[in-house]
Amino acid sequence: MDIIAQLKIERDKAAQQVNALNMAIAALSGTTTSKGSQGRRTMSAAARGRISAAQKARWARWARWRAAQK
Repeated sequence: MDIIAQLKIERDKAAQQVNALNMAIAALSGTTTSKGSQGRRTMSAAARGRISAAQKARWARWARWRAAQK
């Protein structure tokens, strides 16, 4: 076997090991910063009002469409 082929094989093995290490680091870094401990996010009254108004408009549009179908 020629030296170039052996070097390519070693390079591929090293790349696999680096990939495995990166995956392990990513998995462990996700567990150290727990996002669940921050609690629930609160929404401002204005934001709730905008969402409510948009939903009421959607329901009204649907009700008008439904009435027109009958």
